Amino acid sequence: MKTFNIKNLNSLYLLAFVLMVSSCSDEFLQEKQDWTGVNEQVFQDELRARAYVDYVYSLFLPNDGNVPQWWYHSHNDDLLQTSDEYYGQTRWNQEWATISPNEYHAWDYIGRKMTSKIENTTYTRIRQINLFINNVDDYDTMDEDAKNYLKGQMYFWRGYQYLDLASWYGGVPIELEAQNPIVDPAGQTSRSSAEETLGQAMSDLDMAKQLLPGRWSDAADWGRVTSGTAAALKGRAALLWASPQFNRDDEQERWQSAYEVNLEARNILEANGFDLFQGEWADIWDQEVGNPEAVWVWSFNTITNDRQMNSGWETVNRPSDQPSFYQAKPTKQTVDAFPMKDGKPIGESDIYDYDIQNFYKNRDPRFYATFVFPGDNYPYAEDPDYRSWNYTWFSEQGIDQPNEDTDDAANASGFYVKKMTNSDASNSDRFTQSGNDYIELRFAEVVLNLAESAIGINNLEEGKQGIMEIRERAGLENLDGSFGLADVNSRDELFGAVVKERQVELAYERQKRYYTLKRWMLFNDDFGTCTRLGLDPIDGTRRTGFYFIAQDENGDDYIGTDDPFEPNGEGIAPVVNREPNEFPEGISNQDEYADWLRDNYFRIQVRDNLDPTDNNWTFSWYNEYYFLGIYQDLIDTNPYLEQTVGWGGTFDPLN
Repeated sequence: MKTFNIKNLNSLYLLAFVLMVSSCSDEFLQEKQDWTGVNEQVFQDELRARAYVDYVYSLFLPNDGNVPQWWYHSHNDDLLQTSDEYYGQTRWNQEWATISPNEYHAWDYIGRKMTSKIENTTYTRIRQINLFINNVDDYDTMDEDAKNYLKGQMYFWRGYQYLDLASWYGGVPIELEAQNPIVDPAGQTSRSSAEETLGQAMSDLDMAKQLLPGRWSDAADWGRVTSGTAAALKGRAALLWASPQFNRDDEQERWQSAYEVNLEARNILEANGFDLFQGEWADIWDQEVGNPEAVWVWSFNTITNDRQMNSGWETVNRPSDQPSFYQAKPTKQTVDAFPMKDGKPIGESDIYDYDIQNFYKNRDPRFYATFVFPGDNYPYAEDPDYRSWNYTWFSEQGIDQPNEDTDDAANASGFYVKKMTNSDASNSDRFTQSGNDYIELRFAEVVLNLAESAIGINNLEEGKQGIMEIRERAGLENLDGSFGLADVNSRDELFGAVVKERQVELAYERQKRYYTLKRWMLFNDDFGTCTRLGLDPIDGTRRTGFYFIAQDENGDDYIGTDDPFEPNGEGIAPVVNREPNEFPEGISNQDEYADWLRDNYFRIQVRDNLDPTDNNWTFSWYNEYYFLGIYQDLIDTNPYLEQTVGWGGTFDPLN
């Protein structure tokens, strides 16, 4: 999609463009590149001021190849793999001899030691925001409404940045005045408490909520934050403060505050036309401008000579023979989280039987919009009839594991992620030019945030109704009057239900699963949260996938070097053609035939060699990761930064 220009132009080119059309001198651009000050014209002219605000957007969102580290680590495999959504080893799930600020697991997101150039880090972004907030009210030449809208966006981004820092580090230095960028990150300011840091984030989001419009009237502003975006993000912050990561004693006033904040967010959004998307659940990500579910959307474009402004999601989820870069690695653990279509967990339904051979049958409708299994249609622009055939077989007898596979079986877990992909996407240049928007904050999350907060204050029926609202929209059956939740009634049972609902509804959406696991402290059961919520910890486990093993006409495992279901030049397959010209009696289309083929010619078993196999590798979580330490190189150069408890310091992130 091509709207809101922050992603359509390199930020400095954007500023240069604005300067050109407004006949401004070149000195402004040069001064902006200095990072030491901003020409006062920025605060006097709406066009220049808007360009500056757009520039700040570009510091946070992906643009022109200068991708911020927070974006990189949340959009590559790191946080997906540090959960049960993907498999693989990361800095935060492998075994370490010791937890140390000198090791790779002490992420430098808080900032880096200053070198010879200014980098796009947390406190340089905060400085750019502070420059605007500190100076714009000194001038009265700009229309007041326009000025407020611009200020509101800057308060939003500062609130967002402090919220994100707090989630990683607890308390951090709070800077509200523009500091000299040559000083190391956070200047000479010591760390504030976690309560003060989150309080500052929520205060900034309150200011944004007051100053921003409920909706932007011009479609070209699609992607700009609104008062509802600010209110919903404040709701996310309040929920974090109420959750066990910060709220170890389950203080009720924190849950009450979270409830009030999230209720206000929902009310503001509904008053401005936001709501749950009412079409097919799979189509949520296809509607762009005007999508009622898109509380906060990051728009991308299809400019072919500037791929960093394209969405990378399409290419990492498509099979290799479409072709793409097929990097996404979903797990059986996430597949198993999706309930049956009556809302009951797998193996607990009184109506729908479950076994691994038929694990894809009678599931939650969101299941089929999230995953692609062998035989499923996975269309794209050049081939709307494309089907994914991802299976394995044995080349000879006597070997332990299948050692042959189809060309598009590069994804070893046995299946692909379909969610948020576009059936009209073109495979030109491996789908790298996709313009699919990404919804960072959906109305569904607001509903779940409010439901969880209601459960926290013992409004149990209201919380349950929120989960049911999400399930009803998704199309689950309501056979027990509660969409599968009739037997889920206690506070902890409902907390567990809302965590599970997030895992399904928000699967593979940026960081959502990782942050839920972290704020509920569910990686292990050291704090008793897994036992409370009736969930299994990830620590000590291996993520798994599926083998779809081809069989012959006798029901035995197929052995050979040729693909058993791929026809040769004469149109004959060794066993049976996977896409025949004529179907067997009683079968009328390819979908039915694919199901028949899976039933009769595949044996499905768990695949346990996805995670590293050396030394019996298992997921290793350290409780120090709930609040990261500051890497030692930065501590050594900035005496004002106190190190975190557990990382060799005395700073308590909970105070």
